[in-house]
Amino acid sequence: MAKSSSATASASGAKKRKSKSGALTHEEVKSLGHELLSSRTHLNHAPTLLALLSPSAPLKIALEALISLQSFFEPLLPSIPSASAAAAEVASSDPELVFGAWLRQRFDEFVAALIELSVSPHSDDAIREVAFDAFMDFVKLGKDGRFHSAIYHKFLHAVVHATDSIDPLLELLGSKYSKYADVCYFTYTSLDKITNSLGSQTTGSGKDGLQNGDDSSENRNVICIHNIYNILVHTPALDFQKETKFDMWSTVGISLKGEKNSSEGSSATHINKRLKVKFTKAWLAFLKLPLPLDVYKEVLATIHQNVIPSMSNPAILCDFFTRSYDIGGVISVMALSGLFILMTQHNLEYPKFYDKLYALLTPAVFMAKHRSVFLQLLDACLKSSYVSAHLAASFAKRLSRLALSAPPAGALIIIALIHNLLRRHPSINFLVHWEVPQDDTNTSGEASQPKKVGADPFNNEETDPTKSGAMRNSLWEIDTLRHHYTPAVSRFVASLENDLTVRAKTSEMKITDFSSGSYATVFRDEVRRRIKQVPLAFYRTTPTSLFQESDFPGWTFEQASVEGNENSIVETSGASPAKRSRV
Repeated sequence: MAKSSSATASASGAKKRKSKSGALTHEEVKSLGHELLSSRTHLNHAPTLLALLSPSAPLKIALEALISLQSFFEPLLPSIPSASAAAAEVASSDPELVFGAWLRQRFDEFVAALIELSVSPHSDDAIREVAFDAFMDFVKLGKDGRFHSAIYHKFLHAVVHATDSIDPLLELLGSKYSKYADVCYFTYTSLDKITNSLGSQTTGSGKDGLQNGDDSSENRNVICIHNIYNILVHTPALDFQKETKFDMWSTVGISLKGEKNSSEGSSATHINKRLKVKFTKAWLAFLKLPLPLDVYKEVLATIHQNVIPSMSNPAILCDFFTRSYDIGGVISVMALSGLFILMTQHNLEYPKFYDKLYALLTPAVFMAKHRSVFLQLLDACLKSSYVSAHLAASFAKRLSRLALSAPPAGALIIIALIHNLLRRHPSINFLVHWEVPQDDTNTSGEASQPKKVGADPFNNEETDPTKSGAMRNSLWEIDTLRHHYTPAVSRFVASLENDLTVRAKTSEMKITDFSSGSYATVFRDEVRRRIKQVPLAFYRTTPTSLFQESDFPGWTFEQASVEGNENSIVETSGASPAKRSRV
């Protein structure tokens, strides 16, 4: 009987909602809210007010309905049964159980409406902020003061799968709630689950999608990956090393249901460990996805600063960085930062590291966006005294060869890098001045023949730096920089003429002073430079021709006849007056 009366009440509420939802005024909505909060006899107002919560509804009416429903559900939240219990209570004959099941359905509808208002790009900024704050209040008021992770997971799932921009919502999440440790904790937890589910769908249907030409699913996955990355970026990693006390949004914090000792679960050390574990899992799950190229580059550009310091075990990223480093091109250049940190701070071994680094030295490096960081890391990688002479000589020779085609700012960096290499490795200083013997026998030793002047045994196409032949060569390319068209380069190359083996009289050059150079910086420095002597063109008599006879002995330069000038004028009569006047 109770079940039928409840169904009848729900049906009448639906009819009322259909008849008045489009014509209700602000005062009528306000009156419905007061009646709903006053007595249970007006419970059917709840579905009517729920129908008004849409992004297309008028702002005042939607705000009034939202505030009334929030005031209605907040005191009833502890008595609302779980979804599984509510499903079992629908068939019960107890009126209270039936009411609990009905209340659970209306609460789920209200949460779904709040999520829609928060995520939809058509929502007004005012209703979005109020809806999101109301939603986070319900997240905070979970059972027994625990964080309501179930509805928060629904919210993140809707954000990840949103097809429109979610930047306004992420700004609210980052500015208001990302400072709380439990919000960050459950954000990482939900993102780990959502990302793993998305990854299984991508790997399971990737081949079928390619064969069937289904681009829509691929586009949806790309949008989801972008949204996951934006959520991770807007959820800043807390400074786990300095934090001694973490702020919590909920009362209990991040203590789970199975924990009995709340003091142990709320300690800063325990929270620190949990946050690091969840942070690591969320990022690892994300990095396993097929990242679009733009996201891939953004991750590589910031992961060594924003992710690695906060991970529980950064060595887990070795597979990601080694795969990225093996790709080549700009991706390898950007992956060098993270790989260098793992090698120097976390004992990662990479046998072919210098071979890959040697292959990255191409003219395109000096035009890349992240060339500054790459060149600084290149200098740091060649700083070790364990670098062999063959390897140091190969890098010096490769850099000097690049100086022939590099822009002026790149030539300045190359000179600084070679300067540091020659100073750190005195055994390769012979490359600066290589004496060519008069009688140099060939490899077979059959006859003594003079070596051809200008022969270059260096193989620039060799990928193995130890087989490039740099030790049998000289840095002749550096000598050509003395006649460079840019004065800054021709002046700076003179620093290599000093005896760099005397370490007491020389010092290393800071690559940071040159790594961010460009045409603009070179031009600006040259313009600001104060010149003591300015070359002037001085003539004792006014010149009558472009060249003098003394400039070209044996040649004579005579003035053209008047007839020739007239002929030239006639020939160019079809030209413009400006051209005739020049003739």
